[in-house]
Amino acid sequence: MVDGVVREVVQPPLVPLPLEGSLADIPFVNAAEAPEEAVLSRKQKDGSWADVTAAEFGTEVLATAKGLIAHGLRAGDRLAVMARTTYEWTLLDFAAWAAGLVTVPIYPTASAAQARWILQDSGAVACAVETVDQARLVSAERAALPALEHLWQFSAASGTAGGMVGQLATAGRETPDDEVAARRALLGPSSIATLCYTSGTTGRPKGCVLTHGNFFAEVDNAIELLHPVFKSVSTEPASTLLFLPLSHIFGRMVAVGCLRARVRLGHAPSIDTEDLLADLAGFRPTFLLAIPYVLEKVYNTGRATAEKMGRASSFDRAANIARRWGEATEAQQHGTGKGPGAGLRAARALYDPLVYRRIRAALGGKVRYAICGGSPLGRRLAAFYAGAGIEVYEGYGLTETTAAATVTPPLKPRLGAVGRPLPGTSVRIADDGEVLLRGGVVFGGYWDAARSAAVPGPELDADGWFATGDLGALDEDGYLTITGRKKELIVTAGGKNVAPAPLEDRLRAHPLVGQCLVVGDDRPYISALITLEPEGLLHWRQMHKKQGVPIGELVADRELLAAIQHAVDDANALVSRAESIRRFTVLPVDFTEAEGHLTPSMKLKREAIARAFGGEIEKLYEKTPPGSVPA
Repeated sequence: MVDGVVREVVQPPLVPLPLEGSLADIPFVNAAEAPEEAVLSRKQKDGSWADVTAAEFGTEVLATAKGLIAHGLRAGDRLAVMARTTYEWTLLDFAAWAAGLVTVPIYPTASAAQARWILQDSGAVACAVETVDQARLVSAERAALPALEHLWQFSAASGTAGGMVGQLATAGRETPDDEVAARRALLGPSSIATLCYTSGTTGRPKGCVLTHGNFFAEVDNAIELLHPVFKSVSTEPASTLLFLPLSHIFGRMVAVGCLRARVRLGHAPSIDTEDLLADLAGFRPTFLLAIPYVLEKVYNTGRATAEKMGRASSFDRAANIARRWGEATEAQQHGTGKGPGAGLRAARALYDPLVYRRIRAALGGKVRYAICGGSPLGRRLAAFYAGAGIEVYEGYGLTETTAAATVTPPLKPRLGAVGRPLPGTSVRIADDGEVLLRGGVVFGGYWDAARSAAVPGPELDADGWFATGDLGALDEDGYLTITGRKKELIVTAGGKNVAPAPLEDRLRAHPLVGQCLVVGDDRPYISALITLEPEGLLHWRQMHKKQGVPIGELVADRELLAAIQHAVDDANALVSRAESIRRFTVLPVDFTEAEGHLTPSMKLKREAIARAFGGEIEKLYEKTPPGSVPA
């Protein structure tokens, strides 16, 4: 603590780092220790889910690994995977590790240029894709990929083991099992497990070198810390449906953690609302891995449904009760309050069957926990879900930290914060407010294609502290709050430093808002570009009987602008007047990855957006006399 301010928190590990072995051992240990236990489930053609036992998965991993070896892949070779969140993705991950390979994720929506760069830089010898279109995309780049010897495609038929998996199993029939055992024996905690390329909000993506030891430090401590999630304290076996991309470290970490803890894991390749809700209803998970967008969507859908039924005011009362319950419970668990009183308990009991149960039903009906990361969820929504019967564990981390570096500890929520350091991790706040991280989860450096090794960059200092580029603060109990990005700080013409992230996060929570970019660098005041959320807009059109109004006219509609102004006012309540949004414009188009506005993990490419909508930004500052700001 310096001048009364907490500057560093050290959290000792709950589990020691293994001195030998690798992730490749997990399927085989599971098969030996609990052969009949269901560790995965696969969706069938009829929509039902079929369990896969530890013994069955171990057998399939072995057969696939033998096929990879039979095709000439050598220990240390890189295998790229370009696919949605599927069973085959997880199977390939573990089979590749069993064959001594390094896996390289490519986002399924990556452009030809992005895929080419990752394949070139990693020196991938083989690439597995899910679809015909992806196969064509990679095939068109083969001339620029001399190292790429194999291109395989998953089976097009869901729930089958044909296609690539079947081909590899056939090819590896003559390969001795001992060859896989020998490859596994060569691996240890310091061996490279995967090259995960950062999204690249500026410049080309860089490959983060993550070891088997990095993953063990992450998942083993997370499993122990989040005991109610991974080990289940009820008679209901723990299970989760994974729908976030496996090409993102957040999804990979949970997939590995589930296999490590023998938590039944399912895969949902589509995040379209209708498809995802159907998969959740069929699978019925006990916990979810989510980003704030998903939890916001469920809340907003529930609110829109209530409004259509003429029960919007009832939903709003229920939401207020849930938030009060969540806040009262938080105070009780931290010893600063008595907890929910009799009146609040009665009100919550009244609204549970009317509202909260419907929210839980939308997530499958059995969800009691959610691990949320990617960006801050926000205090209001976290309190609502706590009151609705779903405990949210917020976390914070990066690709360079093997996902979570901080997480909310059980029974100790701190609404609006992103938790305390994951056991085995230390957090320090630098003099300029930057968050620094150190521990077993922190990578050793970025991929150097020439040396085929990790090379530490300026992000890591001599003592192993990783400079995240994020700004934050620690409270007296060691909870971290993220306040913005160091490189994204806006400095107005008046010299005011403004972190755009809190304003943008709050605005995106509104059902009408899709994306938001806050601007104002060297300008007299803060402004914002706002896009509309398609589903929220559809509902608003129906409620206001404006289905036929063209989008070009709608963005200037007084009623719609009034609704957006309400969202802006709500966001502005977070900051001082000098930091508040004074003007905004609603765009008739969305920010998309295809147009280069977003990274694959849905982060804003600020410079690209500013270039694309430069004219709109200039208009926000027209007709303003020098030295003045709008009222």
